[in-house]
Formats: sequence, structure tokens, C-alpha cells
Amino acid sequence: MRFGRKGESSVSPTASPPDGGHEPDTAVLDRLSATGKATGSAGATGVADSVEVPGAADAGSGMLAHDRLFPALFALGLLVLMALLYIGAYFFTDDRIPRSVSVAGVDIGGMRPAAAEEELRKELRPRARGPIVATYDGERFEINSKKAGLSLDVAETVDQAGGERSLNPLRMLSVLIGGNAVDPVVEVDEDRLTTEVEKVAERVDRKPVEGSISFAGTDARAEFPRPGRAVEVEETMERLREVYLTSEPVFELPVGETAPEVGKDAVRQALREFAEPAMSGPVTVRARGEKAVLSPVQLAPALSMRVVDGALEPRLDEAELHKHAGAELRSLTKRPKDAKVVLRDGRPRVVAGRVGTTIAPGKVAGAVLPALTETGKDRVVRLDVRTAKPAFTTKDARELGINKVVSDFTTYYPHSEYRNVNLGRATELIDGTVLKPGDTFSLNDTVGERTAENGFTVGYVIQNGALVEDFGGGVSQVATTLYNASFFAGLKDIEHNPHSLYFNRYPEGRESTVAWPWLDLRFQNDTPYGVLIRSWIEPSTSYSEGEMHAEIWSTKYWDIEAGKSERYNFRSSSVRFDPSPSCVEQTGFRGFDVDIYRYFHRNGERVETEKWHVSYNPAPTVHCRPRPEKNANGGDGGQGGQGGGGDTGGDGDRRG
Repeated sequence: MRFGRKGESSVSPTASPPDGGHEPDTAVLDRLSATGKATGSAGATGVADSVEVPGAADAGSGMLAHDRLFPALFALGLLVLMALLYIGAYFFTDDRIPRSVSVAGVDIGGMRPAAAEEELRKELRPRARGPIVATYDGERFEINSKKAGLSLDVAETVDQAGGERSLNPLRMLSVLIGGNAVDPVVEVDEDRLTTEVEKVAERVDRKPVEGSISFAGTDARAEFPRPGRAVEVEETMERLREVYLTSEPVFELPVGETAPEVGKDAVRQALREFAEPAMSGPVTVRARGEKAVLSPVQLAPALSMRVVDGALEPRLDEAELHKHAGAELRSLTKRPKDAKVVLRDGRPRVVAGRVGTTIAPGKVAGAVLPALTETGKDRVVRLDVRTAKPAFTTKDARELGINKVVSDFTTYYPHSEYRNVNLGRATELIDGTVLKPGDTFSLNDTVGERTAENGFTVGYVIQNGALVEDFGGGVSQVATTLYNASFFAGLKDIEHNPHSLYFNRYPEGRESTVAWPWLDLRFQNDTPYGVLIRSWIEPSTSYSEGEMHAEIWSTKYWDIEAGKSERYNFRSSSVRFDPSPSCVEQTGFRGFDVDIYRYFHRNGERVETEKWHVSYNPAPTVHCRPRPEKNANGGDGGQGGQGGGGDTGGDGDRRG
């Protein structure tokens, strides 16, 4: 298609321009053909819509593709380069710890984990095992870190320091450029740490001194409060964690002040409003017509003011008040009197009990305390009394069934004044003792220690097989007589101790010694009836023996029969020489064994049998002079007695 003026024919694309003429306006067409087409102007007639130029389309497409490919290739190359650098960095950094990293002052930068762990163990082990010192007010308190449950977790510390292979580029970068100091990872047993801190606190803590008011004589004295101190446990535990593994594990112990519950102003107020009025005069107590006046001097030892639940409270100790004003307070009441059974005119009689009056515990203090702040007539209080019945009534006494002698026993003793004194005093203390069903009699408890103050004198007792002087000699005769009376009454034997030597004035094998406080005579009333013990002596004279009597009064419960074996297992005596001033001459005799039986009968039938084995030591012959030199025949001038038993004149209060 040709583009020309109107009416002219088209020109062939291959036609040459006329000489000297100008090239047709095909340049426009060439430029348009670069796009493959051209659009004509509106209204332009005789010009084709588009013109195609051979090869123009392929050349344009190549340029466009080149322009687009270059940026993509550049980006790809850059990515590959970065990947290579990343991979190289990964393999280069490996699992090394970043440069310049340290733990508690120990440099582990650039090390592999295993080497770092070894370095930490080597350098920090002495610190980990060493004590931590807390200081306070010039004192040092060492805390064992192991006991406190503190330990270094080496592996976790190395991990925290970066000692592991990682794909994180920041971690790789830190390896290359270096890291910072890392805190050690400390494992803590909280319970053990708390325990060790509390041990230190026990030594440091001081409770606050609370205010108080004390009373003495007619004065009241104030004690003003003072603050205390207490270790801050949680803060101390935190400080221990912080200084653990440091080069200088020392820290100042955090201690706080603890305030008292009541301040000084409250103490001054209590002194002014209670304490001073309380000591201003006596308090009068009235009860059913009786009167007791309690002076400040009597009140003061029982009175105090102490902090209770955050306030000063007055307290009147009733037990202490009774110690200092007992006579006055007892005058307000009458004690009940128990019924009892006594022997009168040879017969048991019931002495009726008597009711009394009493004041309920705590009532005196409860009434007196409010009156202490009053004045004049308002310092008078009135108390109610109530009836107090006797613990053992007349009915109880009658129901004991004490009506006749169910057993009695008598022993005899040669004349000596110490026996009259000691036996007489012991029987006086025992006489009239009543045992209710289930009660146990104890001679030592009833008679007490044999001393001059208790009415006893010096007599002969057995010590290490020989007679010596001591207080209470002869009391064993009381024990033997009373033991036999209880034996034939059928009372339960709890404790009796035969003499170590046999005395022929006692029943063979059926006797007992006593010694304060370790050897006793004890028997129990295991019958359903009461028991009354009667005991007395008929003193000896220079021309007559003394008699020791014991009776058991009750309702008969058993028929008792005694039995005894023959003597056996005889043992020879020895000879002893004693030049000391305290020596007592003694004729020796053989030792032997014997068995004793008690048979219980009821309604003619034997229902029980008891047996005791008794062993008597041989008694040495004692000469109160030095041992003679041996004669030519080898003798020593003395011969031990071999009799079957004897009475040396003493009866012992101790076993040898």
C-alpha cells in the first residue's frame, strides 16, 4: 500500500526515488513499523492503516527480553553468593562459643562446648565448694553453699553462652564479632537454701521487747518497749544467688527492724490509768458473812500487765494470790471433811463427813481485778460461795465393810531403847491407815525417811553382811510383822524383801526388811472390802521383851494357810577381823535356802497357791580386833560359827 497526494497512484516498495528527489515520508512508517503497526489520522484519505516492515518485529522482541533478564540474573547471583557466605559461615562458626564471652570472670570465648565446660569446672569448682560469707554488725556468718543447695549447671551455662551449632545468622555474627559476659546458670534447692538462711536468722534475729508493767510492794514499774530485728529471708536468698561463684562471695546481710506491738505512749497510759490506782489501797472481799482484806503488798506478786493481741492487759494470777493471801482467802470458805473409819473402844466406828463451802476457781481474780481501778467503797467485792461435798462420804465409809479383825500377827524383840523409839514411831505413823479396794500400802511412803526430824533414832542395821549403826534400826521388825498380817489377810504382795541374814525371832523365810528409799514393803487391797490397819507396840524393859502387833480389819474374804520347805543348800560362814571403833562383835552362822508357800482357800476349797524362794547368806563371825598373826599350825586364831541361825541383837534396815 502506498501513502501519496490525492489522485496519484501508489509507488512500489522497491521503486527508487527520482534522482535528486527526497525520500518519501517513509521514516515515519519505519518508526511505526517497529511496533508492527500504525494508526492513521482521522480523515486522512489515501493512506494505509498499517505498514509491516520485514524483520522489525523480531529485533524489538529480543531487546525487550534482554532488558527483563538482567535484573533477574543479578538477583539470582546475589542470592547464590549470600547462600555460599551463609553456608561458609555456618561451617566456619561450627559450635564455637562467641569471642570474648566470659562466665563469672572465666574467659571461654572461641572454645568448643566440651573445652568450655572443662574450663568452667576447673576455674569455678573452688568457688562452688567454698563458703559464702554474710556480714552483719561486725560479725561474719559462713554459709556452706553445698548445704544451701547451690550448684553450677555447667552444661546449661555453656549453652547459654552460645556453645551450640545454630542456623541463626545473629549467632554466627556474634561468633565472628564477639559476645558479652554471661551469668552462670545456678541450680537452687529452695528448701535447703531457706533452711540455711533461717539458721543464720536464728543467730541474728532479736524479738522486740514488749512494754510491760510489774508490781512490787506498793509500787508499779514500767518497762518500755524496744524494737527488735529480723533477717530479710527472701532478700538474703537472692543475695546468695548473686554472689555465688563470684571471686569474693561476701555480702552484707539484709536485716530489718521489727516493731513492738505496743508503743511507749500506751505503756504510759496503762501506768497512769491502771497500775497506779491498783496500788493505791487494799481491796476487801466479802463472801457469806466472811471478810478478807487484801493489801497492795499481797496483791502485787500476783499482778502484772503484759501485751496480749496488741494491747497491754492486766492479769491477776489467782494461784499466786493464794500463796501470799492464802490465810485471808481460806477464811472465806470452810473445807469439807471426809468421812473416816476409826477404832474406838476396840470397835470400828464411822466418823461422818461434813460438807463445806468453796469459791469457784478464778472467781476471786475475776472479781478483784476490776475493783483495782476503783476508789473508796467501790474497792469492795462480793463473791458467791457454793456447797462442797466431801470426797469420801459417810455412805462410802459404811460401805467399806470394815467390821472385824481378819488377820493379826505379833513379833517379839529383845530389850533396847532404840527399838522402843523406832518401832513405836513407825507404828504410830501406820496406825489407822485405811485402804479402799484397789489401794496399795507403802511403808516408805507412810512412814517417810527415818531421820531425827521424823522422830527416829540411831540403831543397828545390816550393811555388807555386818551390823552397823544408822537411823531407823529396828523398823524392819515393823515391816516383818505387817507383812505377815497382810500375808494371812490374803492381800496381794507387791514388794517385800527378806533380810540377807536370818534372824531367829522372825518366821523363817516369811519376813521383810526395808531401807529408805530403795527397799519397801508394799501390798495391795485386792478385795472388794476396805482394810484398816492397826499397829502398836508393847515396849521392852530391862526384864521383859518388847512386842510388835499388827491387825488387819475388814470383811473376811480368804482363808489362808502357810507352808514351808525344809532348809537346804547350806553355806558355811567366815571370820572377819575389824579393829575400827564402829565395829560390832557378831557370832556367825551358816547360810541356807528355804521355800515359802501361801494357800488360798474359800468355802473349804483351795483355789490358789503362791510360792517364794528365799536365800539367806552366811553371817560372818566378826572380831573387833586386828587380825592375829598366823601360828605355826597355819591357824589365824578364829573359827566361824556354823549354827543354823541366831539373833545378834540387831535386825537391820539395809540389805548387804
